[in-house]
Amino acid sequence: MILLQNEHIRLRALEPEDLELLYRLENDTSVWNVGHTLAPYSRYVLKQYIAESHRDIYDLKQLRLIIELNATGQAVGLIDLFDFDPHHRRAGTGILLERAYWGNGIATDALLLLSEYAFSFLKLHQLYAHVPVENKASHALYARCGYTVTGKLTDWLVDGESFQDVLVMQLFFNSSKDLSGN
Repeated sequence: MILLQNEHIRLRALEPEDLELLYRLENDTSVWNVGHTLAPYSRYVLKQYIAESHRDIYDLKQLRLIIELNATGQAVGLIDLFDFDPHHRRAGTGILLERAYWGNGIATDALLLLSEYAFSFLKLHQLYAHVPVENKASHALYARCGYTVTGKLTDWLVDGESFQDVLVMQLFFNSSKDLSGN
C-alpha cells in the first residue's frame, strides 16, 4: 500500500518552491469567507510558514500537504488536516485547488488519499468538514468521498453583511470496509 499517492496525484510536504502557489491560494479573497483569513499574507510570512512546516502533526495540530500532478510534477492545490485531536482521534479537513483544476477529479483523489492516510497511518476515528450550505460543489465532493451530513450550524460564517449556514459533514473509520467501498 502506498499512502499519499495514486495513479493521478500525490500529496507531499511543502517545499520552498511552493511559495508562489501558497501565496496565490492564501491571498484569494474569494475563499476567505470559509476560512479564518482576514488579511493578506506576505511572501515573507509564507516563507517562514514553509520553513516551519516540517514540524510534526502532533506538535502543530495540523498538516498541510501539496496536491501535485504525477504526470507533470505541477503543484495545483493544498489539502489540510486541522484541529487534529489525537485523544479523540479526529481532525477537520479542507481542500483548495487552483480554479483551472476544478471539476476533473483531482479534489476527489486528494480527499480519498488524505482519508486513507488519516485512518490507516494516524489511526483516526473520524474526519469532518464544515461546508457552506450554498457550496454545492464542496458538498458533492465530500459526499462522493463518503462523508455524510450530521448537522447544520446556523449563521456560522459571515459573508459581507449576511450570515451563512454550514453543514457538518463527517466520515467515520469503518474497519470492515476500506475507503473504496470494499
